[in-house]
Amino acid sequence: MRTVIVLFTRDLRVHDNPALAAACANAERVVPLFVLDPHLRAFSPNRSRFLHQCLADLRASLRARGADLVVREGDPVAETVRLAGEVEADGIALAQDVSGYARRREGRLARECERHRISLRLFPGTTVVPPGEVRPAGGQGHYKVFSPYHRAWESAKWRDEVATPARILLPDDLAAGRLPALPGGESPQAVAGGETEGLRRLKAWLRQLGPYDDLHDDLAADGTSRLSAYLRFGCLSPLTVANAAREVDGAGPAAFVRQLGWRDFYYQVTHAFPTISTEAYRKAGDTDWRGDPDALAHWQDGLTGVPVVDAGMRQLRAEGWMHNRARLITASFLTKHLGLDWRDGLKWFFRWLNDGDVANNSGNWQWVAGTGNDTKPYRRFNPIRQAERFDHDGVYVRRYVPELASIAGKAVHQPWRLPDTVRARLDYPGPLESHRDEAVWLRP
Repeated sequence: MRTVIVLFTRDLRVHDNPALAAACANAERVVPLFVLDPHLRAFSPNRSRFLHQCLADLRASLRARGADLVVREGDPVAETVRLAGEVEADGIALAQDVSGYARRREGRLARECERHRISLRLFPGTTVVPPGEVRPAGGQGHYKVFSPYHRAWESAKWRDEVATPARILLPDDLAAGRLPALPGGESPQAVAGGETEGLRRLKAWLRQLGPYDDLHDDLAADGTSRLSAYLRFGCLSPLTVANAAREVDGAGPAAFVRQLGWRDFYYQVTHAFPTISTEAYRKAGDTDWRGDPDALAHWQDGLTGVPVVDAGMRQLRAEGWMHNRARLITASFLTKHLGLDWRDGLKWFFRWLNDGDVANNSGNWQWVAGTGNDTKPYRRFNPIRQAERFDHDGVYVRRYVPELASIAGKAVHQPWRLPDTVRARLDYPGPLESHRDEAVWLRP
């Protein structure tokens, strides 16, 4: 082929990028393209900022290889096909994705490519194992339970990582276009985006990976990778991360790679069930949600009166990220204690999370709510037991709920049990009423 367009979506990197590598190997000229889609940019100021940082870093990496990132704005299908006509492209390369929106985009692009006689190829790269590559016995459907999926995932033959292109040749006289001004974002402590930063963080994380199995649930220790946003935008190749972790000895790396397996699990679920953000996977559990805007607002603002829940919700706003154990606790509190619809929580997380991802955010919310892939859909997380187990001395709570900073030890988890004279000095609300159980954790 003479000219191929590589349409970047959620693979914003030059290392282990199968679409980019194949284009560079098979075409004389390659056009790296990103289309700013107005439909997606409105959902989250935090992710918009992270995305723009990723694009700026990607542009720098491409320029270092003799090319550039071509930036257009509008409908991604229309803009890609229009550019293909301008540069007389023979083909378009695109990383496969699983959300309903991405699948519709792929379908529209395929029809337009057929109409204009342009070759379209889809490539892996958003997961370790491509969705649908491993299937249950009989080869039909998808895995609905994680454990058997994980066994198949671990025994599957993973693809080889591809080399980073040394040089990329653009067509002559092609205007690259400008990136818009960097959006402000909403979370003051959010991490910066980009492949360069992601690779730096991965290198640092691999040196700390040993005790992961013991520390990943410890809220105060913060012993998780914090690589999720870089995986969500494809600044890091999940295969690169998994391979690198596998080279580290010990139980910690194995436990971490298992989490990457969970990520792939929800991708193959979403590939089979693309309405996962709006429709219950398990219909029987999606009943009797109540409407209570006031309770929802208290939960969103971190003012439920349950310290570990409020700490998680405030971390979300401050950092555009929340510890995974806190995600489970806050989601369970909303759905199993307040009786509010999981979709309300999912939307709030999507607004703030830098790593807001259709497959994983939706899959995890449904798991907690009892509408998803949990084999024990009626489980609930007692927030006080969780707090005392995973924030034993209250360090995490005091970090994010300064009103309780003066309360020593684990007493911080149940301020309603403090003496009246102490509670009177705290500018902190009492706990919201539970609507799904007897809230035994409130009893003296």
